[in-house]
Formats: sequence, structure tokens, C-alpha cells
Amino acid sequence: MRVLVDTNVVLDVLLERHPFADAAAQVFAWVEASRIEGFLCATTLTTVDYLLGQALPKRKARAALHQLLNLFGIAPVNRPVLEQALTSDITDYEDAVLEQSARLVSADVITTRNLKDFAKSSVPAMDPPELLAILQTMES
Repeated sequence: MRVLVDTNVVLDVLLERHPFADAAAQVFAWVEASRIEGFLCATTLTTVDYLLGQALPKRKARAALHQLLNLFGIAPVNRPVLEQALTSDITDYEDAVLEQSARLVSADVITTRNLKDFAKSSVPAMDPPELLAILQTMES
């Protein structure tokens, strides 16, 4: 299964935001164990860099980015992605870019805590606990 991980899920892990961090970390563990193929939208990396730079020393923030790049594939953001996002049924442009980036890498699902904004997504969206439940069912 190919899963695009939304920025909020990444930040849950990196900033240890409870009560969300545990499920998000389990998604990361599935990626690390190659039980699923994980992707991040290219824009997630720049957003994470900015936000971690506010919360952590620069060296730690950059180390986190290196870890993300080693763990996840990157879903590109190019002109077609940006143009298709303009016509998406998702009204928030940033979320629409993520949706179109997910489509570009043939993601099966987007995992996010922001389900409301992905209600009209052409790629199904699930929060991390729901995704984990489905993954565990598939392995049974």
C-alpha cells in the first residue's frame, strides 16, 4: 500500500504532540519496516523545516529532515500538480496540492488528522488510527 503522510502527522511524531504521536509513530514504523510505502509531499519538507526551526535548534531540525528523507519517498510538486490543485474539489489550496501530489505517486490513501478538509479528495483520507486498523486487518 502506498500512503502519503500529511504534514500534521509528521509534526505529531517530530514534536511528540500527544495524544496523536503514538498512532503517527506507528505509521512511521510501518514505513520503516517496509510494510507500506510512505511518501511525503515535497511541500511538507519545507513546512516542517520552518516549523521545526521555530521549536528546535537548527542542527536538530536539519537532522530530522535528513531522517525524513531517508525514510520516505517524495511526492513531487510540479506545474501539473499545482494546476490540477486549482480545479480540485478541495477548497484549501495547500490540501489540494497534497491531494494532487498523492495522485502523482499513485498513493492509495492520505493519512491526516485533517479529515474534514479532505472529504472531497480524489484520494481517500484516513486518520492514523483508522489506517493502522485497516493495515492490521489486511495482514491478518
